[in-house]
Amino acid sequence: MSQQGYVATPPYSQPQPGIGLSPPHYGHYGDLSHTASPTGMMKPAGPLGAAATGGMLPPGPPPPGPHQFGQNGAHATSHPPQRFPGPPPVNNVASSYAPYQPTAQSSYPSPISTSSVTQLGSQLSAMQINSYGSGMAPPSQGPSGPPSATSLQTPPRPPQPSILQPGSQVLPPPPTTLNGPGASPLPLPMYRPDGLSGPPPPNAQYQPPPLPGQTLGAGYPLQQANSGPQMAGTQLSYPGGFPGGPAQMAGPPQSQKKLDPDSIPSPIQVIENDRASRGGQVYATNTRGQIPPLVTTDCMIQDQGNASPRFIRCTTYCFPCTSDMAKQAQIPLAAVIKPFAAIPSNESPLYLVNHGESGPVRCNRCKAYMCPFMQFIEGGRRYQCGFCNCVNDVPPFYFQHLDHIGRRLDHYEKPELSLGSYEYVATLDYCRKNKPPNPPAFIFMIDVSYSNIKNGLVKLICEELKTMLEKIPKEEQEETSAIRVGFITYNKVLHFFNVKSNLAQPQMMVVTDVGEVFVPLLDGFLVNYQESQSVIHNLLDQIPDMFADSNENETVFAPVIQAGMEALKAADCPGKLFIFHSSLPTAEAPGKLKNRDDKKLVNTDKEKILFQPQTNVYDSLAKDCVAHGCSVTLFLFPSQYVDVASLGLVPQLTGGTLYKYNNFQMHLDRQQFLNDLRNDIEKKIGFDAIMRVRTSTGFRATDFFGGILMNNTTDVEMAAIDCDKAVTVEFKHDDKLSEDSGALIQCAVLYTTISGQRRLRIHNLGLNCSSQLADLYKSCETDALINFFAKSAFKAVLHQPLKVIREILVNQTAHMLACYRKNCASPSAASQFTCEK
Repeated sequence: MSQQGYVATPPYSQPQPGIGLSPPHYGHYGDLSHTASPTGMMKPAGPLGAAATGGMLPPGPPPPGPHQFGQNGAHATSHPPQRFPGPPPVNNVASSYAPYQPTAQSSYPSPISTSSVTQLGSQLSAMQINSYGSGMAPPSQGPSGPPSATSLQTPPRPPQPSILQPGSQVLPPPPTTLNGPGASPLPLPMYRPDGLSGPPPPNAQYQPPPLPGQTLGAGYPLQQANSGPQMAGTQLSYPGGFPGGPAQMAGPPQSQKKLDPDSIPSPIQVIENDRASRGGQVYATNTRGQIPPLVTTDCMIQDQGNASPRFIRCTTYCFPCTSDMAKQAQIPLAAVIKPFAAIPSNESPLYLVNHGESGPVRCNRCKAYMCPFMQFIEGGRRYQCGFCNCVNDVPPFYFQHLDHIGRRLDHYEKPELSLGSYEYVATLDYCRKNKPPNPPAFIFMIDVSYSNIKNGLVKLICEELKTMLEKIPKEEQEETSAIRVGFITYNKVLHFFNVKSNLAQPQMMVVTDVGEVFVPLLDGFLVNYQESQSVIHNLLDQIPDMFADSNENETVFAPVIQAGMEALKAADCPGKLFIFHSSLPTAEAPGKLKNRDDKKLVNTDKEKILFQPQTNVYDSLAKDCVAHGCSVTLFLFPSQYVDVASLGLVPQLTGGTLYKYNNFQMHLDRQQFLNDLRNDIEKKIGFDAIMRVRTSTGFRATDFFGGILMNNTTDVEMAAIDCDKAVTVEFKHDDKLSEDSGALIQCAVLYTTISGQRRLRIHNLGLNCSSQLADLYKSCETDALINFFAKSAFKAVLHQPLKVIREILVNQTAHMLACYRKNCASPSAASQFTCEK
C-alpha cells in the first residue's frame, strides 16, 4: 500500500457489488438506513443563506455566553449541520474542489485596532528584520510564499487602487483650518504611479487625501492599473527591499513605521470564501496531509482512510522534517482531538469490528492497532507496522491473500483497513478486574438551602426532571436506556432517597456525618427510570414541599461529591453526577471554603493565587473520581462570591462541565438553564475512558491539555468524555522525519458505552512532512492554533502572572509571522507584513 495515501470506495452505506458485511467479523454501530440516499444529488456550491455576496453578514446566533465553562473543542460552529440528499459518486482520484475565486472587497472594517497595529509594528521594527535571502524574487514577479500568516487559506484579493505606490511621491497637504473638511480640496500635483513626469494615463487612480492623523501604509509593491505586465527596465525600489536592489528615484525616502490595516486579511472574508468554494460539497479523506474545510464551513465528510476533521484537526498538516526547522518557525505542532464528535445524520456512523475472543490485531512492538497504515507483505502472511516499522505475523484467523498491487482481497470489507475511524469490541483483557462493566448511572444532587427554595429553583428543577429523564441517552437499537438514576438532596446534611419500584412512597435517609460520608442504602437507590417512574415522579413532587420551611443557609460541597462517588463504587459502575449548587460551602465539613475575593491582587504577580484552589481537598477528590469513573457536571447559581477556582476543579478534571448563572432570575435565565440541562443529559457519552496517542517514528506526543488526568506520560485518563470534549495534544521531534513516509497519528480511546459494553474507538490520520518552511505555513489552520494557544494559556494561568502569559503569546505570534516574512514572503517595508496572494 502506498504511503502517499490511497483511494477507498464509497462508504459502506452505499450498495456495492461483491461487498457484504460478514456478521462474524463486524456489525454496524447504529441504524444505517437513514444514510442511504439517492446518489447524484448534491447542493449547489455557493455561499450559505443570504451571505452570497460581499457586504454585511446576516445576523447570526449570539456567541456562547459566559454561563458555560466546559472544555470545548474547536469544532463548534454557529450553523446547524445541513442535510444533503446524498453524496455524489466518488472517483478514484482525490476529491477536487472549485478553485478560489477573487471576490469583491468586503466592506468590513479592519479587525485590528490602531493601537494594536502600532504596538506590533514597533515590536517588529525593534527586531530589525530588514534583510532577505539571495533567492528572493523582486516584488514585480509576484510572491512565491503561502497565502497569509494571519489566515493561511486566504484567497486572492484584488489590487487596491486607493493605496499609493512606493517611490518618490508628492503627497497633498493634510486638512487644516484653511482647507478643512468644509473647504474645497487643493489641486493635486501632476505625478504618475510609474514615476514618470507629465499627465497621468486616463485609467490611473489616485488615493484621496488622508484624514487628520492618518498615515499612509507601505502597501503592495508597484502595480500597473490595467496595463498588462510591467515594462522592461529599471523598476522602483523602496525602504526595506532586498540587498542589491536598484537605486531609488531622487528624493527623500519615506519612512513607513506602521502596519497598513488594509493589507491584513479579513477572517470574515476568508470564512465566506471557504463557504462559497467548499460548502455543501463532499470532502473525501483519501489524500494524506490535505487541508480540510474550515470549521465554519458546512460540508459532508467521507471517510476514505484518514479520520474526519470532526475528530482530529491539526495546527499544520505538514510537519517540518527536523526539530531545528520547527524551532525556527515557532509554530506549535499539535492536534485537537475530539474522539466523540457528533456525526451528522447524512454521514455514516462508525463501524463496529468484532474479532471475538481474539480481540483487535495489534503490532507486537508499539501496540498500534490494525489500520490503513499497515503494509501487508509475503503474500499476506506478515505485515509491517506503519508506526514503528516492525514486521509482524498475521494471525491465522485474520489471513487473506493479496491482489496484484499488494492489497488484501478483503480490503474494502474490513473497516480497519479502509477507514480512518472505527470501533473494536474490547475483550475482557481491557476491562477492570477482567469482568464486563455494569451500565452507568446518573445521580441528581439538588441544593435545598433557603435561597434555592425561595427563588423557585428547586421546584423548577424537579418539574423539568420529570420530562428530561425521558431523554436519557440509549443505544439506537434499544427501546429503553440502560442508565440507572438516583436522587440526593443536601444543605448541611445529605438526604438519600429510596425509589425502588415496589414502594408506594419514596423513603428518605439522612446522613449527618459529612466528615466520613457513607451510603445508607444500596438496593433502591440506583434504579431503572422506566420501572420506577411513578415513585420518582412522586419524589420530585414532594421535594419542594418537603423543604419549603427550611431556613438553612449553610451548605456543604465536597461531601456531596464524595457521597455520589461512594454510591457508584458500591454499585460497581461508572456514572455522572449532576449537582445543582448555589453558594459558597461554609458549613463545617471537608472542603469548607472562605471568601478570598481580594481585588488588591488583580493585575499583580500574586493574581495567580485567585485562580488556584484554596485547598487540596478538591484535587484529591477529583483524582478519586477519575479512578472510579465518576464524572461531575456542576450547575452554579451564585448571588455572591462562590470561588469557582475551587469548586470548578472537580468538573474540570473529571470530564464534566461547569455552568454558571450569576444572580439567577427565573424570568430571564430559566430557558437558558433548561436548554443547558437538556443538552447535557442527552449527550452521547463514554465512561471510564483511557486514551493513548501513538505516532510514527521521528516525533511523539509530549503535552496534553483538556479535562483530563495523567498519572504517567502516556495514558490520558478521563472519568467520562462526551461529544463536546476535546483533548489538545502537542508533539515534539525526537528524530528526523521523512518526506516519503510522512507523519502518522493514531488515537485509541478505551471506554464503556451507555449500555455497559467495553469498546475501543480508533482514529488515524496521516500528515505530510517537508523541509521547506513555505509548505509548513501553507498547511496551517488558524482555528487549531488558537485552540492550542488558548488552552496552553489557561493552563499557565495557575503558575504565571497574566502579564507574563500575554507577553509570551505576543512574542511567539510575532516570531511566527517574522519567520514567515523572512523566509516565505516577498520583500516589503521592514515594519509591514506582506499579504501574499
